[in-house]
Amino acid sequence: MATAMADPNEPEGIVLTEAQLRSRRRRSIAIALALGVLVVLFFAVTMVKGPIVLKRPI
Repeated sequence: MATAMADPNEPEGIVLTEAQLRSRRRRSIAIALALGVLVVLFFAVTMVKGPIVLKRPI
């Protein structure tokens, strides 16, 4: 039973192309921006409603 040594220069797993890496980066930036917009929106709504948000019946 012969065991082949793996070439240390050969990457393991899936290797993405430059186009796929650019697409992944753009998608990550879009998700981050959408999340940031939601955080700002929730903060703004909370500030507009004021402290009445905390005085609601439970």
